[in-house]
Amino acid sequence: MMNIPFLILLQLIAITGSVPATKVPDKGFRNPTVLLYQGIFTKDGKYPEILLNNIASEYTDAGLLITGTDTIVRLNKFYALGERSIRYHLRLSGDAVAVFQSHTGDFRVLVDMHERSVSVETSPVTKREFPFLDPGHEYIVEIYHLYQVAKVRIIDVFSGESGEIQVVLDGTGGCGAGAVQEGFHVGLQWDYYCFGLQKGTSMLVRRISVLSARCGLTLLIYGDSVTQPEGYFPTSDFGNSWTQLIIKNISGGAISCGRGGGRIDMIMECIKNELPYVKARYVMVTIGTNGGNTEENLSELVEYIESQGSVAILNNVPCNESGTQIEINTLIEKVRRKYGLNGCRFDLVTSLNHDGKEVDKSTMWYEDYSKSYGWHIYHHPNVKGSRLMFIRTLIDVPAIYE
Repeated sequence: MMNIPFLILLQLIAITGSVPATKVPDKGFRNPTVLLYQGIFTKDGKYPEILLNNIASEYTDAGLLITGTDTIVRLNKFYALGERSIRYHLRLSGDAVAVFQSHTGDFRVLVDMHERSVSVETSPVTKREFPFLDPGHEYIVEIYHLYQVAKVRIIDVFSGESGEIQVVLDGTGGCGAGAVQEGFHVGLQWDYYCFGLQKGTSMLVRRISVLSARCGLTLLIYGDSVTQPEGYFPTSDFGNSWTQLIIKNISGGAISCGRGGGRIDMIMECIKNELPYVKARYVMVTIGTNGGNTEENLSELVEYIESQGSVAILNNVPCNESGTQIEINTLIEKVRRKYGLNGCRFDLVTSLNHDGKEVDKSTMWYEDYSKSYGWHIYHHPNVKGSRLMFIRTLIDVPAIYE
């Protein structure tokens, strides 16, 4: 039998999908796993979740062979976990430039076999040479989203050589006159994983796996941009954002899952793709800033969370400059009473008189869009607002810290 180096053995175990189910003692969870999705492509397989978009391609015994360069392939599953990764097992032709990106294009990675390089399309572009790249070999390409950190790792399945490139998103704080720094844009990998050929002869994809960083958690935190401070917080202050303050004080693990601009239908979609696999004792949701809430869909959300064996926590959304939170929170409170739920009154700690009505601007980043849209908005919690929101969780939902 061939003597397989230990590193290669580990990688082969990883790509065969042998991810053991991890049982969490005394919490009632059943078989949580870090594996959210796996597609092993063969000639006779059926993959309705893979949208080929009429690209020149075919499923073969070796995998999905892509030869077209006019569009990209999409894994039609929505993910928003703040700590996640996607792993591709593939082979590229010597002239291939492979692209791996989010469907919105906010984040793009290029693997150039001819130049033997990997680049992340930041501004300026972040690029690194990988001299070991060889078109005769197969590779594991892993792309990580770890809140503000994006990382690309490439592993040669034949030789075991590897390398990685990492970039860190650094938020501006506010916008326009409210920005505290220039920041550095990386992208948040919204919302569906996509891949394809930018140019070259071929790209053979044997397997795709989407993974969570952890499973069997105490808490998952879902919401829109309010719950995605990694998108706007300066890196120097990110540890003081409200989601990170909660996570640092949770025993048993927690991950936040925010989506800027998200509405309840989007959040529901990613919860269905994540919660059944990761499992969490509590699921905290702060949704409604962008509208879209109804009693019916909030009820559906609560019932789905509870059907997965989790305890739903439905929070009031913080105050904002236009006062829309008042109507939104009246509905949220109605649904909480309907199901006997707990929730955090984030509107109280972000209002001037602690009554949930007029926003206390000192608790929010100032976002000045006067030159483009004529807006001046205050609805993303800053360091002060985050601290107050964290304290409110200690009052309203202390059980999550037990």
